[in-house]
Amino acid sequence: MHSFALGIGTQNTRGDWLEVYYPAPLVHPDDGLAAAVQTALEAPAGSAAVSFLPEDCAALADALQSAGHPEQAELAEALSHSRRPLVAMLLDSDRPPQTTPEVYLKLHLLSHRLVKPHGVDLTGMFGLLRNVAWTSEGAIDVDELPARRLKARLEGRPLSVASVDKFPRMADYVVPEGVRIGDAARVRLGAYLGEGTTVMHEGFVNFNAGSEGPGMIEGRVSAGVIVGRGSDLGGGSSTMGTLSGGGSLTIRVGEDCLIGANAGVGIPLGDRCTVEAGLYVTAGTRVTLIDADGNEAGIVTARELAGQSDLLLRRHSRTGRIECLTNQSAAALNEALHVHN
Repeated sequence: MHSFALGIGTQNTRGDWLEVYYPAPLVHPDDGLAAAVQTALEAPAGSAAVSFLPEDCAALADALQSAGHPEQAELAEALSHSRRPLVAMLLDSDRPPQTTPEVYLKLHLLSHRLVKPHGVDLTGMFGLLRNVAWTSEGAIDVDELPARRLKARLEGRPLSVASVDKFPRMADYVVPEGVRIGDAARVRLGAYLGEGTTVMHEGFVNFNAGSEGPGMIEGRVSAGVIVGRGSDLGGGSSTMGTLSGGGSLTIRVGEDCLIGANAGVGIPLGDRCTVEAGLYVTAGTRVTLIDADGNEAGIVTARELAGQSDLLLRRHSRTGRIECLTNQSAAALNEALHVHN
């Protein structure tokens, strides 16, 4: 079995799922758990999103306890008090998602650090997620927002809309141990934040992307991008993701790298690389190679440097040409900034 979770969610007036919260998802649980859940909820074998009612929770809790999963049994008992729709999500394999509850399970697996970016199949997920108004009263279907806003006003309640998006804030669902997030609105559910990661107020981390930690994120980690241990993305910096022109190429920033303020990369970097502040390097960028003696050693496109370690990429202050030298000093994080994460 690939993964399993019990969840509580929100539906619109037509019964379509808007979002699902899974407090304690599991990856690769034993087959006995799946059998117990399927028997208790009379669910079909294989992958399925099974809706159930609070009155089903007692039988479900007993089945999970008997199967040797006391924590899941305790969660099932807690869900018996729910006034919101409940769902059990069972995945027997890592297939492309078929339903909204399935997408949310995979996003939770990423943010719970149970899988790493690119560790689950998210093919076709955008077509399954509705555009949602994330409000002070929870998730609301955009088409139903005017009526809900009027209702709230008539009852004397303020209804505040934080965002209109397919993705919610990660911190409303998962706060991984040992991280700091300056602005929770800038980290989407499905982000992977390794222990020791700090995301400053102007930092941004998309879904299926993140930092292995420890690390300092003051720039943009786009969808699909992975930042290695000990690396620092300076203020206003950017990484080209698979949804913003990077195609299918996985952009990885290696360990102990520094992407300077307002700089960016559209190629993967190895370890101990530095990109000068303000310099954006894409695959087609023409780069002049400089040898150890300071002499020109040829011109290449940046894609030919992809994945290499110990690079210093800079722009010549007089000629404006982009140069690549051997990096003499790796980036070093300020340990005092991360000690109490």
